[in-house]
Amino acid sequence: MDASWEDFGWERLGNGTGRRRLPVWDATATLVAGADAVLLHDTGSTLREGAELRTQAEALLGRRVTHIALSHPHFDHVLGTAAFAGAEVYGAVGTAELLTHGSAQLRADAMRHGMSEEDATAATDVLVAPHHQVSGEWTLDLGGGLQVLLANVGPGHTGHDLAVLVPGSPAVVLCGDLVEESGEPQAGPDAVPSHWPAALDRLLELGGEDALYVPGHGAVVDAAFVRAQRDRLATRFGVS
Repeated sequence: MDASWEDFGWERLGNGTGRRRLPVWDATATLVAGADAVLLHDTGSTLREGAELRTQAEALLGRRVTHIALSHPHFDHVLGTAAFAGAEVYGAVGTAELLTHGSAQLRADAMRHGMSEEDATAATDVLVAPHHQVSGEWTLDLGGGLQVLLANVGPGHTGHDLAVLVPGSPAVVLCGDLVEESGEPQAGPDAVPSHWPAALDRLLELGGEDALYVPGHGAVVDAAFVRAQRDRLATRFGVS
């Protein structure tokens, strides 16, 4: 089935893994397919994007998404989750409470960035909070010998940053917005700058020198890029 990934605008990363850069905000969504289960990392910015990702995943793989990992609780990465009925949703500790009680803020943030009121309201009205909260590391067995690691590596870009390690040759690290390639990393009011460089050190420990690092926005990068971004952030925020 891998032969058709590119037909849907997805980039193959190997070992059952592929990702798509979504329009408008250039947020990344990544599929990881094992023999028994399918993980989606981030779900898009609207219910419409979520539904499109669901349809494409089913067309590509012949089965539905069973697990979702949310990289962090920003609107462009989480508002499509309700399109995946029945999926088990994972997030870093604190994400569930924030999404449960912060839907109005998410709606406002989405509209401030240009989303229509109709789309923002529709998505936040059915917002899905994680069923499982990761405080350290959590291994998911997707079948066929593929075990992925969910790692709470933050705080950094937010107070609730969850990365995913997909083993293989090369390994693939799904970074969320801890790493950005298409622009400088965005540090909003919920960022924790003093810990951000350490979060990138943790990503490098997870993946190693030969891994592919998938940013929340932009092209896939290597360890040297992540290290250079880590050093720039340390300088920017005055962290040793």
